[in-house]
Amino acid sequence: MTMTRGTGRGRVPAALAAVTAAAAMTLAGCSSSAGTGAEDGGSAPVPAVSSSAPAKAAEKAGTEKAGTEAAVAAKGGRLGAAGSACELPVTFDLAARWKPKAIELEPDSILADLAEQGTVKMVCEIDAKPAGNIGFLRVWQGEASEDDPQAVLKAFVEDDPDASEAAYTQVKAGALAAAEVRYTGHSELLEESKSERAFAVSTPDGPVVVHLGGMDTEEHTAMLPAFELAKKSLKLG
Repeated sequence: MTMTRGTGRGRVPAALAAVTAAAAMTLAGCSSSAGTGAEDGGSAPVPAVSSSAPAKAAEKAGTEKAGTEAAVAAKGGRLGAAGSACELPVTFDLAARWKPKAIELEPDSILADLAEQGTVKMVCEIDAKPAGNIGFLRVWQGEASEDDPQAVLKAFVEDDPDASEAAYTQVKAGALAAAEVRYTGHSELLEESKSERAFAVSTPDGPVVVHLGGMDTEEHTAMLPAFELAKKSLKLG
């Protein structure tokens, strides 16, 4: 069986995603079944102008705050040091209840190519399901090189055939100079576009990329505090 690089990256197990999607549709059906009274001859509801205006104002304020001060998840441990679930060239804080595991694939494994993207290989996968979300924070590492973090990120994104609309910025990961990318991916399961994000740093042992996907954009957004926690707390190992 021939496998093409990039086509399997970021997939959520189909069974789990299908159950989640079915549950979401069931909840949506329940919420929409409640009548307003207009259909059965009752009085038409009074427009909720007074309640919607404050709600919109609060939403706008929350969006503005999020733009200037990203939310950070509660800490649940630290990853990367010797003896931790994944030994890395960097260390960073894990979000509470997220479960990490090292990725070790034999070179001749049929999955080995799927664990390579750009100039880096996946070395650690941190599962959000124990915390109630569907997605992963994945850590990728490359060989020592002269490439700066943004060059590493560009190679990473360009090797994903479903990536588009990439926007790169210079940021800090802890005290380290870093590059970050926000881009649009694609969910084959849901057949829709979704948000993705990653940051990269250089280390003496090679570049490190930390990537956050998610089943869809809603799940991705819910998991961003864990991504921000990793970025804010990152240090060289």
